[in-house]
Amino acid sequence: MSSGVAGANGGVSFWWGRRGLPEARPALPGDLDVDVCVVGGGYTGLWTAYHLKKADPGLRIAVLEARFCGYGASGRNGGWLYNGFAGRGAFARRYGRERAAAMQRVMDAAVGEVADTLAAEGIDADLVRGGVLEVARTPAQLARLKEFAAAERTYGPGRVEELDAAQTRARLRVEGVLGGVWSPYGARVQPAALAAGLARAVEGLGVAVYEGTPVTAIRAGTGAGGRAGGRPSAATPHGTVTAQYVLRATEGFTAGLAGERRTWLPMNSAMIATEPLPPSFWAGTGWEGRELLGDFAHAYMYAQRTADDRIALGGRGVPYRFGSRTDTDGTTQEATVRQLREILHAFFPAARAARIDHAWAGVLGVPRDWCATVDLDRRTGLGWAGGYVGSGVTTANLAGRTLRDLVLGHDTELTRLPWVGHTVRRWEPEPLRWLGVHALYAVYHAADRQESAGRPTTSPLARLGDLVAGR
Repeated sequence: MSSGVAGANGGVSFWWGRRGLPEARPALPGDLDVDVCVVGGGYTGLWTAYHLKKADPGLRIAVLEARFCGYGASGRNGGWLYNGFAGRGAFARRYGRERAAAMQRVMDAAVGEVADTLAAEGIDADLVRGGVLEVARTPAQLARLKEFAAAERTYGPGRVEELDAAQTRARLRVEGVLGGVWSPYGARVQPAALAAGLARAVEGLGVAVYEGTPVTAIRAGTGAGGRAGGRPSAATPHGTVTAQYVLRATEGFTAGLAGERRTWLPMNSAMIATEPLPPSFWAGTGWEGRELLGDFAHAYMYAQRTADDRIALGGRGVPYRFGSRTDTDGTTQEATVRQLREILHAFFPAARAARIDHAWAGVLGVPRDWCATVDLDRRTGLGWAGGYVGSGVTTANLAGRTLRDLVLGHDTELTRLPWVGHTVRRWEPEPLRWLGVHALYAVYHAADRQESAGRPTTSPLARLGDLVAGR
């Protein structure tokens, strides 16, 4: 049995380790004036540039990326292209259930939208549309699973299939499983391959992509659309980009911009990847459909079977670094690696002897109310999208198409969705922010331990955690 420490730790991610880090694109050569400046070369920024340029080929668009496209969460995530999004319940309470349902419908369709675009652009991201399988391994989790399945059915027929223990094991033999729920709205992807392919497609359309160009501040314009009295701009060490619109697409790295430290909290998530597992393992485990795998724990896990037959599995380690610090090139703590390995062994005892080839971590953006947002302020010329709370692979595509319509001034189904213009208060200052987040996940882990020990219903500790979180 190996120690639980990964063979490789950091190096951005396993996904980039498999591909090799990309050759650097040139940095911004100096001051520049364009129609649209996109800050951030992850999924949100790239999809925004892609859809804007497809809609109006004459637009002068520049993408500014601090390191390289896909360096952040876009190249480190669990590869969950699925229809979940941050805030459905809150949107239903605040704006009405029908508006929340409208957003759910476009999120359902967005999975196919991404798949179709990858096919059209010839982007090979190891995509397999196996759906999403979420499982329960305790009675309390099973109760939450049933509540979830019932809620999903209210958004339309055929959206989920509730499975008993035997039916779940027929798909995937997770140890101790009591039930599952499967949704067709999901696909596995290789995250770095998706980011790299999308960056190439954007460049192919004529968008200027500048890497090694960190933006230190975004400044508002002073007139409508930035056209009168001064245009919005993005300041970098290499020069300033002035535009009619400057769109912030920095997700978990937003706190590094001047004036944005308390806008979105950079939450850490960590992953491990096993060595390739032999045919004998898969013969005993199943997973032929390569479904995305999650669970109903409070400190939940997420996993996929990779194209080369590994298990890539993630969850929370150290959830937040003091002062909204964000990155160590993906390096994660050995204690976190051991914790994720324990989850792997609990789910798949036959993987106990498997070597952990890689561990890494990254940050995701969390608004104070845990709801994703997108907006464009024509008075200042500033727009933004993000706060996906870990559901950004698909949501970023929807954000890009929505920002396209907002920039072009089109009144569409997308611009009328409830997350457009949604506002939320800022996070508390330190040390309250650090204390609150660490207390929150301590409570969630304690609730999971109570339920694993036999508590048949959701722990009151979890409800306290939800109250602290403001969900």
